[in-house]
Amino acid sequence: MKIFISNLNESWIVDRFRNEWIEANKEIFTDRIKEADIVWIISPWTWKKIPKRYLKSKFVICTIHHLEDKDFIGFGKKEFLKRDKFVDIYHTISENSYKQILKLTNKKIEILPFWVNNEIFFPIDNKFEIRKKYNLPAESYIIGSFQRDSEGNNLSSPKMIKGPDRLIEILKQKLKDYPDLIVLLTGKRRSYIISKLNELQINYIYFEMVSVDELNELYNSLDLYIVSSRVEGGPQAIFECAITKTNIISTDVGIARQILNKKSIFNMENFTLAVPDVDTAYKNVQNYTKRRGMESFRLFFNRVYSEIK
Repeated sequence: MKIFISNLNESWIVDRFRNEWIEANKEIFTDRIKEADIVWIISPWTWKKIPKRYLKSKFVICTIHHLEDKDFIGFGKKEFLKRDKFVDIYHTISENSYKQILKLTNKKIEILPFWVNNEIFFPIDNKFEIRKKYNLPAESYIIGSFQRDSEGNNLSSPKMIKGPDRLIEILKQKLKDYPDLIVLLTGKRRSYIISKLNELQINYIYFEMVSVDELNELYNSLDLYIVSSRVEGGPQAIFECAITKTNIISTDVGIARQILNKKSIFNMENFTLAVPDVDTAYKNVQNYTKRRGMESFRLFFNRVYSEIK
């Protein structure tokens, strides 16, 4: 069995998944699509980079991370249906995404979450040493948000599926509870959140680009991480908080139910009642460590290959 994986080069989390999978599965990976038995479109928009003759002649697995409202109408729906003609099996990472895809296709859909690399994300005991290293206030209450919140084509425009407006509402409430609140941001496209924090005079610290090692340390510096999204495939932040034993509360998106205690999952009517549960999250995330994740994906591909031989 040989598997070809579409390439992204977008500095996105999926690039890391692709590289980690290839490194762990060199014996079944090929970068020559002619040799492949299976073509894995790991990000749906990369399908156009693959010549149609191979999409027609190979067994095609397509990963759909999540769908937005625009994917069910107009151009978005047309694009899905064009690609659907070449796809044999869909892969998605959560029950929520599975339900979305069902509305657009009758093809088989496999639910299989990606893994969290517990070799680079792990708990660190000394929070205050980390804060000292990054010049973070030792005694402040620090809330983290490491996900993009602005549209790529207009950085002042919020990416509404990520719920940055919701995050701001929650932060306004948290400021009443914690007058020494600091918001810790990382990553690109944070313009909307930053403008709102400035407007509300909420203190924040922003590290635009950090390495994965630094990201692990920043998780370990937090008092709380908030996922306020309306739509998500993962997000990977839930896995990373769980494996680093970072307090987290989240909306009911992506894999939240698979990892978090239901008391840690909120909507905008009850977010003040949400409470982190690091023990439950850490226990549940053990099912998705790198080793177990790789095993699950190998079993999936072996099963698919045995059916197409």
